[in-house]
Amino acid sequence: MTAINRILVPVDFSAHADRAIEYAVTMGKHFGACVELLHVVEDPFESGGWGSEVYLSDLDGLRQRALDEANARLERCRSTLSSGDFSIVATVRMGHIAHTIVEYATAIRADLIVMGTHGRTGLAHFIIGSVAERVVRLAPCPVLTVGLEKANTADAAA
Repeated sequence: MTAINRILVPVDFSAHADRAIEYAVTMGKHFGACVELLHVVEDPFESGGWGSEVYLSDLDGLRQRALDEANARLERCRSTLSSGDFSIVATVRMGHIAHTIVEYATAIRADLIVMGTHGRTGLAHFIIGSVAERVVRLAPCPVLTVGLEKANTADAAA
């Protein structure tokens, strides 16, 4: 069994990502592993979010503002976590989300990726796709996917 020294957590600022962060921090404390939070800003021009008819005079400025805002949000997230005897690192990159996560995991030699999953099925999964699914298929290390806890049906009936 390989030692777990570096845990990567892709963060999209959703409740699903918050739950993955909880798991990763617990594991980081247990193993004394570094927890790396990663947010990927998808470039709308590379992903096809903007058509060629759109003209923006300050494209680089737009990208930089998106990165700066993401850095601020991720740093706020990191600063709320208790790290104890292990480190928590926050990084923002721009690129295609799934591929950037896999490339970053490879670059830092992650031992584990812990990521939230939205649990979409059917048409929503087909149209939107699944970042988690693509990461699982391409990752250089094991991937733990974490969903939101389902409400206990006995509690819901009461």
